[in-house]
Amino acid sequence: MKNIAIFPGSFDPFTKGHQDIVVRGLAVFDEIIIAIGINTTKERYFNLEKMITKIEQSLVNYKNVSVVSYEGLTAEFAKKCGAKFILRGLRNTTDFEYENAIAYGNKSINQDLETIFLITSPPLTSISSSIIREIHKFGGNVDEFLPYKL
Repeated sequence: MKNIAIFPGSFDPFTKGHQDIVVRGLAVFDEIIIAIGINTTKERYFNLEKMITKIEQSLVNYKNVSVVSYEGLTAEFAKKCGAKFILRGLRNTTDFEYENAIAYGNKSINQDLETIFLITSPPLTSISSSIIREIHKFGGNVDEFLPYKL
């Protein structure tokens, strides 16, 4: 049986930090599904279809990585995919507190689901999607933070 992990998030945008977690996660998992959650109460900054294409292009050399969008509970989506693991990246202790609470919630919905945390590589810990959106919104160059060109 393959060890399948989902890497859920809004990925608005998908950053070099996210890519770092996926590539390093491949040392642990046979397959990683990058799962872009659709939040019906939030409007995306970057177009979803364009982001899926950009992520796929940036990971084209990794045949065991796929990118999909989904709606609903992450724990239920994992079940549908046959994933027993959720992969998450942590930049700092604040991320841990937030992600730990989510992991408990996911486990209460899907008892077979384990959350695995990887620490983001040090040079990438300052990268955040919200900061990138803000820089981009005001015309700044965000290329150094992304594994693709916008």
